[in-house]
Amino acid sequence: MSDEDPVRLEVRDGIAHLTLDRPDVANSIDRSLARAFEAAAATLTRTPGVRAVLLSGAGDRFCGGGDVTSFAGLDDELGAELGAILAHLHPGIEALVALDAPVIAAVQGSAAGAGLALVAGADLVVAGASTRFVLAYSALGLTPDAGASWYLPRLIGLRRAAELLLTNRMLDADEALAWGLVNRVVPDADVAAEALALATAIADGPTRAYGSGLRMLRSAFDAPLGEHLAREAAEIVAAGGTADGVEGVAAFVEKRPPGFRGH
Repeated sequence: MSDEDPVRLEVRDGIAHLTLDRPDVANSIDRSLARAFEAAAATLTRTPGVRAVLLSGAGDRFCGGGDVTSFAGLDDELGAELGAILAHLHPGIEALVALDAPVIAAVQGSAAGAGLALVAGADLVVAGASTRFVLAYSALGLTPDAGASWYLPRLIGLRRAAELLLTNRMLDADEALAWGLVNRVVPDADVAAEALALATAIADGPTRAYGSGLRMLRSAFDAPLGEHLAREAAEIVAAGGTADGVEGVAAFVEKRPPGFRGH
């Protein structure tokens, strides 16, 4: 990736720093950003040693959703342009979620539309105290994308998700915390440091077990209990055969911190 790319990716000390980089337009998503996001996520699937992903937006806003200004004047071609964007954005989201490495979002300023969907799709979220969240689709006569309609009912409940969709109500950071949309609210100036500290702690953990556990959590609403119990049994048996599983048990018995290697 070059300095001109609308998404920056850098891997340091097991942490993939994935940054939306169109700060002059609130990191809004056009075809070029969607394409770069898909490419970055695909790169991560091929990069060994990634144990956490830190997702952020450059500048003072996380992500304003779709680049609505660029949609103006498209008229009958608007649908085709939205489809072209999502042909890259959606596979990128799927690739990111498929990683064993958990995704930690550092959110500041605002998260709207698909930006809110990216927040909802992260595994852990640190938000600045002044951050605002809005779904915004129906104000444009459009419907949700980027997983918003899948994640939000699971995170905040169907009634609250419907309220955000139908009224375009804006949530402040404290409401987002109370509703379960974010995990932590910190002073705006502390967002980057707090999210990095969280990602660093996660990167020291059992990455493979994290990935397996998160996938089970995401599918928990869709499987009958018996099927889910069978999956839990299979996954914990598999985890017991990993180096991290052996190390975790040994460290507990020996009363020392575990030295997980992520596999």
